[in-house]
Amino acid sequence: MKQFFVQLLLALIFFNASLAQNKEQTVLVFDIKEEIAPSATRITTKAVKEAEKIGADLIIVHMNTYGGFVTDADSIRTRLLNCNIPTYVFIDNNAASAGALISLACDKIYMRPGGSIGAATVVVQSGEAAPDKYQSYMRKQMKSTAESHGFDTIINGNDTVLKYKRNPMIAQGMVDPSVVVPGLDDSLKVITLTTDEAIEWGYCEGKAKSIEEILEINNIKEYRIVKVEKSTTDKIFSFFANPVLRGMLITLMLGGIYFELQSPGIGFPLALAIAAAIAYFAPLYVDGLAANWEILVFIVGLVLIGLEIFVIPGFGVAGVGGIILTLFSLVVSMVRNVNFDFSMTSTEALSNALAVVFLSLVGFIAVVLVFGRSVLKSRVFQRLVLNDTLSESKVLTSTVSSSFDSLKGLEGLAHTAFRPEGKVYINNELYLAKTYGEFIDKGDNIRVTSIENEVLIVKKV
Repeated sequence: MKQFFVQLLLALIFFNASLAQNKEQTVLVFDIKEEIAPSATRITTKAVKEAEKIGADLIIVHMNTYGGFVTDADSIRTRLLNCNIPTYVFIDNNAASAGALISLACDKIYMRPGGSIGAATVVVQSGEAAPDKYQSYMRKQMKSTAESHGFDTIINGNDTVLKYKRNPMIAQGMVDPSVVVPGLDDSLKVITLTTDEAIEWGYCEGKAKSIEEILEINNIKEYRIVKVEKSTTDKIFSFFANPVLRGMLITLMLGGIYFELQSPGIGFPLALAIAAAIAYFAPLYVDGLAANWEILVFIVGLVLIGLEIFVIPGFGVAGVGGIILTLFSLVVSMVRNVNFDFSMTSTEALSNALAVVFLSLVGFIAVVLVFGRSVLKSRVFQRLVLNDTLSESKVLTSTVSSSFDSLKGLEGLAHTAFRPEGKVYINNELYLAKTYGEFIDKGDNIRVTSIENEVLIVKKV
């Protein structure tokens, strides 16, 4: 009787195991097939949250990357290590540098034949090795991540040996060329493992050509795959990350400010400049390039330029300082730095940022020289003018019986300083007027050169 109950119990256990095995499992898949950057951190966070929400049985990272930023790799690593759902990574060719760290954080690693993992030395954008403090940090992160998967206890006579499932020495050797693993790499080069080497040394559970093959290897027959894609916001930010588009946005910023100053009461050019500034800085800020202080420097620069134009006579320290700060912020916001530490920034990256800003300035100057006057006089531009803001000029000139055209060529006196707008007295009547960049002080003699939109265009006599 006792033997019967034992056999019955074993049969029930086997039956329940079969049911569990045949139950449809939910497999969540997301891609990391680009530079490891804030966008990769965002999609990882999104994927893990979605997996927890739908009760996924497994998370698979579909990876093919040459690396990226250490800070983002560490964030992704931490997110995967703290996840309660099993995580696999499918290395579809490459998991270099930061990609290797993320792969080590997963419970199982599968690689395509001919793939590779390793070469995790921290480098700047030019490809040169970063300062030692970054290498030390990465080396420790790789070591601790490898150790996190535990070890086996091996008793050899009176000795007890701990054998890690993933040898931490290999992980350190992927960063530090001075770390030598006997039998694997006895040269002073960082370690990179092929698929076969990774399997041999415990850094890969097996070869696979697809995610479906990985599921088959793990005897998962009934499943549904849920794919997590990039958000619309990430796609938009990737679009605005194009250097050519960034240059166009800078030109729109400068052009909008210029045309706003050229005609009173205009709202559209300023709105265009603000929109361009948001489109320029927002992706850089979200991706961790543009820091708060860099955006603040940009705003301070614009304020100084505004003070120079509208408050301070002439053009001096405030104006020059404002221009320098504005251009400086546009450049440094495109290159990575930590608290003004540019040691991770290559000369090439800085040169590219300078080139984008310089070409934008050339484009802005060309637009002003070729189209500046014609744009101000165009019908489309005039329709964008908020004419009701000119009510003051209409009130001021309501007692004038002659037309505005009759004022052309007349001389008068500046009632206020011009920066570049002001008021003038002509024939004892007060008019709203402006200049094309010339500075006129209160009390200077002026002459009317033309009329635009019921505003006098004057110059100093």
